[in-house]
Amino acid sequence: MFGVDNYAAVRRFVFVEGHSRREAARVFGLSRETVLKMCRFSLPLGYTRTVPVTKPKLGALLPVIDAILDGDRAAPVKQRHTAKRIFERLRDEHGFAGGYTVVKDHVRLCLARNRETFVPLAHPPGHGQVDFGEAVGVIGGVRQKIHFFCMSLPQSDACFVKAYPRETTEAFLDGHVSAFAFFGGVPLSLLYDNLKIAVARICGDGKREPTRAFTELLSHYLFADRFGRPGKGNDKGKVEGLVKYARANFLTPIPEAASYEALNVMLAARCLARQGKHAGRACRAARYDDRREAGGRYRGPARPAGGGAGAMREAGRAGVIDGARPVSLQ
Repeated sequence: MFGVDNYAAVRRFVFVEGHSRREAARVFGLSRETVLKMCRFSLPLGYTRTVPVTKPKLGALLPVIDAILDGDRAAPVKQRHTAKRIFERLRDEHGFAGGYTVVKDHVRLCLARNRETFVPLAHPPGHGQVDFGEAVGVIGGVRQKIHFFCMSLPQSDACFVKAYPRETTEAFLDGHVSAFAFFGGVPLSLLYDNLKIAVARICGDGKREPTRAFTELLSHYLFADRFGRPGKGNDKGKVEGLVKYARANFLTPIPEAASYEALNVMLAARCLARQGKHAGRACRAARYDDRREAGGRYRGPARPAGGGAGAMREAGRAGVIDGARPVSLQ
C-alpha cells in the first residue's frame, strides 16, 4: 500500500511540474489506474466497504429503536431514553440476545444524524436586521404599551430605535425612513422575520409574497429583502439582542415623556451614545473604521417616493428626515 509521501510525489509530478499521467506511470513504475487514483485523491483511501455491515441480531429491531427515538422528541429532555435503557427494553420486551455495544453504536449514529447543525454567522458591512419590540412607558401622563422599531447593522454594531403607539404599516415604513436618515444611507440588504406588515403570505416553495406597502418601500430604496426561517429567531440574533438591550437599557426604568416625539429624541441620543462607545472600543482593539460599514451601503434617496401609496405618504408626512441626525462617517 502506498503512503502519503508517494501520493504527494506523484501529484507534484503531475500537477506542479506539468507531466502527463502516462509519464508519471513510467517514471514511478505504477499502473495508469494507480496514478489516476493518486491524482483524484490527496490521501490513500484505505479500505472502503462495498456493502453495509449486516446486523443479524439487531437488524429486525432497528424499526423499534427508531420508534423509541421518535417518541423521545415529544418527551421532556430528562426523561428520554439512554442507549442503556433502550438496550434493556430490547432485551426484556423483544428478547434481544445481542450485546450492549451494538445498540449503543446504532443509537449514537441515529442521534448524530438527527442533531441540528449550527453554522457561525458572518456579518459583512452594509447588511442590517429589523424587528419590533414592546415595552411599557408613560406618555403624556398615561401609562401605556409602546412598540419600538429596531434596526441593527451587525458588522459595526450600530443601532437605531424609535417608539410608536402601535405596530402598524405606517410605523414600519416610518421606522425605515427614519433609520436611513439616522445612518446616512441605505443598507444593501435587510433581514426580517415573517411579520404580516411585510409578508402577505409564504408560498409553498418558501418564497415570500410581500405586501403592497413593503413592495413600494423596496422599489424606492432598492435594498434587498431577506427573511429568516419561521420560528428561528437565531437567524437574526443581532436585532433580537438589540430589542432586549433597548428594553433593558434605553427603556428601564419605565420612561416618562410628554410625547412620543420627546421619547424618540431621547432614544436617538442613546443610540448615538451607544454607537460612539462601541466604535471607540473597536478602534482601540482592532483599529475599526466606521467607513467600512459606510462602504457597504449606498446613499439612498433622501425622502420617500412622492405620490406613493397612502402608507408611504403617511411616512413622508411624519417629517422625520429633517429632524433625524445622521451618524458621522468620518
